Amino acid sequence: MAKKILIVEDERNIVDILAFNLAREGYSTLEALDGAQGLKLAMEKDPDLILLDLMLPRMDGFEVCRRLREAGKATPIIMLTARQEETDKVLGLELGADDYITKPFSMRELLARVKSNIRRTEMASAPAAAGQLEIGRLRIDPDAMMVYKDGAAVDLTQREYEIVRLLSSKPGQVFSRELLMEKVWNYEGYVGDVRAVDVAIRRLREKLEDDPAAPEFVLTRRGLGYAFRQPD
Repeated sequence: MAKKILIVEDERNIVDILAFNLAREGYSTLEALDGAQGLKLAMEKDPDLILLDLMLPRMDGFEVCRRLREAGKATPIIMLTARQEETDKVLGLELGADDYITKPFSMRELLARVKSNIRRTEMASAPAAAGQLEIGRLRIDPDAMMVYKDGAAVDLTQREYEIVRLLSSKPGQVFSRELLMEKVWNYEGYVGDVRAVDVAIRRLREKLEDDPAAPEFVLTRRGLGYAFRQPD
């Protein structure tokens, strides 16, 4: 069955171009020209991925993203924006968007990101490898895709879990931001903007660490990347 992509964009010409190119790649599409309709379709039709413009009538993309995440929807969201301001991109990521792409964008890049995000969700839903991992106060259960701290479950998103799983697989090894984009975001040979990694790490620390400003588990190696603390 064809994967279903919801396009939420108020410029009809962009919607038509996106729908045409996505159809050529074998996707089916749903379309909304304002945020309120986009939210309604996202809630009712359960698409496999959402392309979400930020500047929309009736309800902006930030609010659409916030409401979807508050409703427990984990659908991958790629923000589409003409804005260059870093604060807009970071805010979208903080609200739960998975990625962003700035207009004007190449169709090849957009299609690659769509494919990567859908593949990531498919990989996450596949049966996990058996064998729990215990590192200090943490227990990682691949079968349940859960992380426990001091015996209590930590409420992580799928991507946050994937970051913990990857870093903890080799405690002490430094993973560059680019490598994390490849392994967690599934962007092969990634050389672009990596601030999505920093936002994801910050959100993860807020849930995992006793004091996010002095992390015990996910460590920063300045200028290099991130590493999981080796057990004592």
